[in-house]
Order: sequence, then C-alpha cells, then structure tokens
Amino acid sequence: MTFSDLELYPPILRAIKECGYSEPTPIQQQAIPAAMAGKDLIASAQTGTGKTAAFMLPVLQRLYTKVKNPKGAPRVLVLTPTRELAGQVTEATRTYGKYVNFRSTFILGGMPYRNQFRDLSRPVDLVVGTPGRLLDHVQRGSLNLSRVEILILDEADRMLDMGFQEDMEKIISKTSTDRQTLLFTATMDNAMAKIAGKMLTEPERIDIAGKKNTLETIEQRLHVADSKIHKQKILEHLAQDTSLTQAIVFSATKREADSLAKELSERGHKAAAMHGDMTQGARNRTLRRLRDGRVRLLVATDVAARGLDIPGISHVVNYDLPQSAEDYVHRIGRTGRAGASGIAISFASRADVPKLQRIEKYIGNKVPVLVIPGLEPMTTLAVPPRKASHRRSPGGKKHAAAGKGGRPAWKKGTKPSGDQQKRKPRSERKAPEVCYR
Repeated sequence: MTFSDLELYPPILRAIKECGYSEPTPIQQQAIPAAMAGKDLIASAQTGTGKTAAFMLPVLQRLYTKVKNPKGAPRVLVLTPTRELAGQVTEATRTYGKYVNFRSTFILGGMPYRNQFRDLSRPVDLVVGTPGRLLDHVQRGSLNLSRVEILILDEADRMLDMGFQEDMEKIISKTSTDRQTLLFTATMDNAMAKIAGKMLTEPERIDIAGKKNTLETIEQRLHVADSKIHKQKILEHLAQDTSLTQAIVFSATKREADSLAKELSERGHKAAAMHGDMTQGARNRTLRRLRDGRVRLLVATDVAARGLDIPGISHVVNYDLPQSAEDYVHRIGRTGRAGASGIAISFASRADVPKLQRIEKYIGNKVPVLVIPGLEPMTTLAVPPRKASHRRSPGGKKHAAAGKGGRPAWKKGTKPSGDQQKRKPRSERKAPEVCYR
C-alpha cells in the first residue's frame, strides 16, 4: 500500500512525498481510512510507529474543506500530555499541511498568554495544547469548543498517569456530542478502557504491537556499575565512541542532569541538559541545538522520554534506570525511529535489580550484559536472599523443635552437637549469594 492508495488530497500527498515517505506504517494503514470515514477510534500504538501522521493526515483532509467558524472556535482540538509532544504535533502539522490553507495555534502552559489571546481572537481551525492551559482558556471564555468536529487525545494513558483526568473530562464536556474522537494510547488497561467508554461512540479498535516492533530495531545492552564514579567512567568511555552520533542520556533527577551535562561539557563533549525546571524557551533552544547538531549529548530527565522525535539519535543511555518498565520502552524508543536501527545502553547496580527484573519481564527478554575492558565491575547483580520463616503446624503452633522464645528444645538427656554449640550469632552470619544471571 502507498499513501496514494489512501485517497488523500494532492497537496497533502505532495508534502508527504517531499518528506521522503512512500508507504504508510501499519498504524497509518489502519487508522487513516477509519478516521477519514468519520469513525471514532481507539488505537494502541507506541511512539515511533508513525501515530502522529496517523491522525494528522485525516485532520488535514478535513480542514481542506473550508468552514467558517466564530473567533476562537477551532474545528479540531488535539490534547497532549506534555509541551514536547505538543511541539512535535505542531511541527508535523506544519510539515504535512504546508500546502493546505488553514490556521493553527498551540496553547501550552509556561508560555506567554499574550500570544495565545491574540491567536484565539481570530478564526482558528486547529488548536494543539496541554490540558491545564486549555482548560484555563475555556474558563476565561477565550476558547470556544462547541464547534469542535474532531477531538484527538494523544498519549491518553500518559495524561491519566500525570493526573489530567479531571481536566480532560472538563474540556471534553465543552465539546459537541456529535464530534469524532480519536484516542491514541500506548497501553490499554481497565482505567483507560473506562475513560474510553465515556468519551467514544462505537469506536473502531486498532492494536499495533508497537512495543515489539519498536524494540526489534534497537540493540539493548546492560553495564553493571559498582558506584557513581564507575558509572561516570563508563559514560565517558561511551561518549568517546565515534559511532555515537547523537544520544539522549536519561538521569533520575534534575540536579544530576545539570551536573552530568556540565561534566561532559568540561571534558570537551557537546552536551546540554533538559528538565522540567527550565523555561519552555530554554528547552526549545536546547532542542533546536540538538536538531541542528550543535548538541551531541542531551542529558535529560523523563520530561524528554515522550514526544521527542529527533531522527539523528543513534544511542539512548539510561544512566539511571526508570521506575516503570513502560517508561523504559518509551525512553529507548527515542532511537531506532521509523525503522532505523539504534542502541540502548543501561547502567545497573545491585540496588537496581528489582527495576531490571520488571523491565525484562515487560519486554519478554533478558538485557545482555556487556563488559568494557579496563572498566570491569567488582560486583554482580544478585537477588536479595529471602527471609527465613517459621513453619507452623495445622493448630497454629510452631513445630516442636522450637521451645520457649523460639529457641531449640533439646530432648531430655542430650546436648547440642559441637557445630550447634559453636553456631555464630545472627549478626555474623553471611547469607549465601545467589547470582541473578
């Protein structure tokens, strides 16, 4: 199948061709015809599968036909969980819609109100935004959602995770009941299904095995780290690898992101940090520097885990493992985009074993352990030993081997053996180590 088979208007096909795309991805093949037919849609797909174009191309097809609306009353509304994802959607809109005449704006928190009021004071066809600021404009009366024809919830599961459910419901309640709703989510649990049941009418269900498809193009590696200094040495070694063209290094905290970026810069690497404490303007400038090659190593917190689509990312480094397995997949999905290959490298200490186990269970594979000559770890990843427990008899009492206070009760006329007499105190005993791999 080609994009021409989808019966998109010539100006849209022209823009797609200029991007170098000829064949739609699996999510696009299924979602675009359903959306163009006016159906509500639930699509389960991971980032990197082409889902942005899957909803944006049908939107542009709709906007190609002109409709005159009041000021500040969009025909299409796109809700996203983060400013970065909103920026990606906006950029895709401009790319694919460069030959379609329509007005669009993005309404984001952390951005000046003045420009947003200006854009909403005139007719607008498409609004992309985050829930908090969108709801603010609705309550102020500057945004009128009664004329929305298509509502898109991008990464709806992420919006629930971030606590936006109430804002989402308030926003949606202001839209027309005969709207078309397209819901895109990476996961579909009971909570997500309940929300979808309220918001959609007889939706068509599309399930793309994005997790496996995405991971197939990414080589995953694991390095065991003894300490913070050891991690820094491994990272420095990786940064010197010439095959690493651009990388995102994920850290657990904003402070560490700043610290790592500073250390890498002092060592001569083109590095920069990105996290939630930075203003939106500063984050946008950093992303521009990353896109045009002036930044080679972007050290980021999970604010960058979703929504970033930088084609040149060859490596992702989990300097700190994420708390959830889903976030691990979203992080490493920043490389290996659109079928390209990528490398994901994670650092783990013994304390990270529970996180690692959750990740490996989720992806269905063990992450191979690699060792760098000269930087061999001194420790292994081991499963913590289980605590011993007293078995109880059916009557609820401890077995007869235990006397008062749980101490061994020896038979009358016998003495403990020599080994039992010399048994070490509990504090000096060493539990046997069970290697994890």
